Amino acid sequence: MSFPSTMQAIAMTYEQMAYYYDLLMTEAPYDQWKSFTEAMIEQTKTSVSSIIDLGCGTGQITTRLAESGYHMTGVDYSSDMLTVAKQRADSERVPIQFIQQDLRMLEGFPLYDAAVSYCDVLNYITDEEELRTVFQRVAGLLRTGGLFIFDVHSLQHVHNYYKNQTFADVDDDVAYIWFCTPGEREGEMHHDVTFFAWDHSSGHYIRFDEYHHQRTYSIHFYRQLLDEAGFTIRHVSSDFLEENNAIDAESERLFITAAKRPDD
Repeated sequence: MSFPSTMQAIAMTYEQMAYYYDLLMTEAPYDQWKSFTEAMIEQTKTSVSSIIDLGCGTGQITTRLAESGYHMTGVDYSSDMLTVAKQRADSERVPIQFIQQDLRMLEGFPLYDAAVSYCDVLNYITDEEELRTVFQRVAGLLRTGGLFIFDVHSLQHVHNYYKNQTFADVDDDVAYIWFCTPGEREGEMHHDVTFFAWDHSSGHYIRFDEYHHQRTYSIHFYRQLLDEAGFTIRHVSSDFLEENNAIDAESERLFITAAKRPDD
């Protein structure tokens, strides 16, 4: 899935989708995101006890990292997503602080040892200046040497897999039809998705429609923004590969690990 063009739109659409999100994402590689996080912490030899999960959604990754012993904070703009995440954390009996906030306006947090942002959360930020702002805000969340680990769609994957494509899936509880059209800018996509979800209270399927807007950029541009925000790149790879600079031209996701530099 992809993100709307503004955080307000995210909240509005995910109010309907939050309670079906996990059904739609049953095959998402949550365990791999957790393992990759721990691999980057080990490779960079960074001492990490506290992690903030930016765009935590229903808390699947947040909860897994909490179960590994990290002190976790989850941030998302959708209150409905956070409600589901809180229920998950309570059922797993792990202490996680969940906070509703816009990633472009992060403030009021203590300093963390690491920040993660997975499942193309940053592709939801479709304006270059707003993405620059997000990177600066993330830097403000981290102690010196703290890690920022995130993934984004690769430009190649957007060009070869998404543009002008139609996707569909049918399950007993939820089905969708998803149309993806290219935007005017490189790496930009528009998604129109129709869902049919089973409503147990009425015994009928209900329909709801969503529009999402997403954009990705070149590796060079991500490097530039990270450098401007005070980060040093420590690791770049694709599709969960743990070897540095292991980038497959046909990869789906680009993974970047950066460390906050000391203040000049």
